[in-house]
Amino acid sequence: METDGSKYISILGSTGSIGTQTLDIVRHNSILKVVGLSGGHNIKLLAEQIAEFRPKIVSVADEKDIDCLKSLTMGLEYEICYGMDGLIRIATDERASVIVTAIVGMIGIRPTVEAIRTGHDIALANKETLVTAGHIIMPLARECNVRILPVDSEHSAIFQSLNGESYNRIEKILLTASGGPFRGRTREEMKDVVLADALKHPNWAMGHKITVDSSTMVNKGLEVMEARWLFDVDIDDITVIVQPQSIIHSMVQFVDGSVIAQMGLPDMRLPIQYALFYPDRRPMNNGRLDFYELSRITFEKPDMENFVGLKYAIEAGKKGGNMPTIFNAANEYAVARFIKGEIGFLTITDMIRYAMDNCEFIDNPNVDEILASEQDVYKLLSESSVFAPENS
Repeated sequence: METDGSKYISILGSTGSIGTQTLDIVRHNSILKVVGLSGGHNIKLLAEQIAEFRPKIVSVADEKDIDCLKSLTMGLEYEICYGMDGLIRIATDERASVIVTAIVGMIGIRPTVEAIRTGHDIALANKETLVTAGHIIMPLARECNVRILPVDSEHSAIFQSLNGESYNRIEKILLTASGGPFRGRTREEMKDVVLADALKHPNWAMGHKITVDSSTMVNKGLEVMEARWLFDVDIDDITVIVQPQSIIHSMVQFVDGSVIAQMGLPDMRLPIQYALFYPDRRPMNNGRLDFYELSRITFEKPDMENFVGLKYAIEAGKKGGNMPTIFNAANEYAVARFIKGEIGFLTITDMIRYAMDNCEFIDNPNVDEILASEQDVYKLLSESSVFAPENS
């Protein structure tokens, strides 16, 4: 599909934060053409995207949303599908060469696997895919000669720092974190935090779930586990460094002591565009870093005693097997309840700890066992009297 000089892409999760920013990149690069879009439940926005970008195939979360979408896009021609089958249909459509996996959650695993088997490169924003199934995804990508191109700003920074260094040995990955909106607070000071507080990220504009994850530093723990697979290093070779200005997006230290860093203003469109056009860099009107105005960059150790989500994530990553799945599923379940106002902020990590201590461990899970572990966690937490509303 690229014989005409265009680059054809599909987006899983087009109505979310990464999806909408990806389409902004498309909007400013006429070489990019959209083949497929999946948009979950935000039917109005998805209809607007269809009208503007004219995809060939579209997927919604539920069959009941199809009629509504059709009524909003009368006169436009495209194939419509739904559910997991719809995600896989888009992920495997041979008209696209790159699949942007911007969907949130473990629902992204099966479409990503099928996209790789079809031979599509993956612009990866769905971190749960590697966190829970990295031992399956990365060997499969190598077998199918498919590139996994990271979209997370930190992993993109590491990827960029490794350019031209493929034959040199990594000593340590230095994964930076902003520290989130509660940096410097104790657990006691965070016990009455509400959703509005957690959504006030100092540097990044993101969706609700990932912003809450940043506030607990669980997101950084997930990124540690993701980096372990992306860059084929041990968990012990990844060090988290709090860099509150979010200017250095991550660094790589080599065996000779040299450190290479990638820097820039905090703008997710930069790593998205880099993944879409790799190895080429294209102009972007996203502002420029002014070092005179910045004046200084500071660094801190992460506080893993008050932000125990990061500590638990590292523990899960070292344990391996389905423990990262247990960690991730418990966090997804807990954050959803926190967003609904059903539990307190600190209960998020309490639920993670409870699930890690009480779910069955599987050493080398396949995809079915990974997804079954997710359901086991949901069942455990939903039925536990420990987390009934009166105890939250």
